[in-house]
Amino acid sequence: MSPQSRELSGITPSGALTLGNYLGALRRFTEHQDDAFYFVANLHALTTDHHPEQLRRATLSTAALFIAAGLDPERATVFLQSDVPAHVELSYLLESTAHLGELSRMIQFKQKGGRPGTRASLFTYPCLMAADILLYDATDVPVGGDQSQHLELARDLAIRFNTLYGRTFVVPRLAPAAFTTRVRDLADPTTKMSKSAPADAPGVIRMLDDPDTISRKVRRAVTDSDGELRYDPDVKPGIANLAEILAALTAGTPEQVLDSVSGYGALKQLCTDVVIAELEPVRRRHQELFADPAELLGMLAVGAARARTVADAVVTRARAAIGVVSAVGASGVADPPAGYHAVHTVKRLPPS
Repeated sequence: MSPQSRELSGITPSGALTLGNYLGALRRFTEHQDDAFYFVANLHALTTDHHPEQLRRATLSTAALFIAAGLDPERATVFLQSDVPAHVELSYLLESTAHLGELSRMIQFKQKGGRPGTRASLFTYPCLMAADILLYDATDVPVGGDQSQHLELARDLAIRFNTLYGRTFVVPRLAPAAFTTRVRDLADPTTKMSKSAPADAPGVIRMLDDPDTISRKVRRAVTDSDGELRYDPDVKPGIANLAEILAALTAGTPEQVLDSVSGYGALKQLCTDVVIAELEPVRRRHQELFADPAELLGMLAVGAARARTVADAVVTRARAAIGVVSAVGASGVADPPAGYHAVHTVKRLPPS
């Protein structure tokens, strides 16, 4: 086992993906896709109440957006988390390595756990996320600030496992560029644009919004009343948010964006035009894949097979290190130990 430069990331299909997901994740994926692993983390969506059919649709829609946004399955490994059983198996081995206090301090559990009906998986899913990260010997893991705690846990578990049972896992690092694009809610620029927001949230631009919907949301974006075009995220978060979105899409700076427009109306119109131009081709490609999913499912099947080859080798390494014995060989049937000779005996029944 030797560390190699390899990026890995996943997105949970807990809601329709947003402009924030595109700028902060998907577009970055397309820029770092050689020998990279990108997956739809559908098992993580089971930690809270959900409708099975909606989850199935959201899973395939998210996968379609991966491809529509520019991921090339011949360059990157694109797959569904649930198609690689090693994720679940390694998760249990890491649950057997993690400490109760570590999991109880995780942000998601502190915010949502402890209530009646809380699912046990909400408590243990950081171990599944750690398994996601460690299964592919990845060196770089791009995560947003709200997920950095999970990467720290993955690092801690990898180091502890390596110390207790021998060097088994590559200890990953956070990819610094993951923090570059933070898109905020247009209606409340003090909060991030979240895919878990209600479907009709006025300040959330979804990747599948049509041009009219995008235009309406940007037109109604919160700004301020002083009319001054100045980049100041603390004092003028609404203006700063629009400028940052445009800067991310035009490879400029927020200051350059604001210098190029004459007023708030012009800023919103420019933002509308640029966002639509960026997302409309993605939306059309998604519609093609989703209308006839055979092509999409074929690409995901190829990705899953490639992912299993890597993940199975890592989980086998972890099983051996932690002391799990296997009597089943690669053929799927029990292989006798070396030197074993079967002895056939016949049990004679007493006469009736």
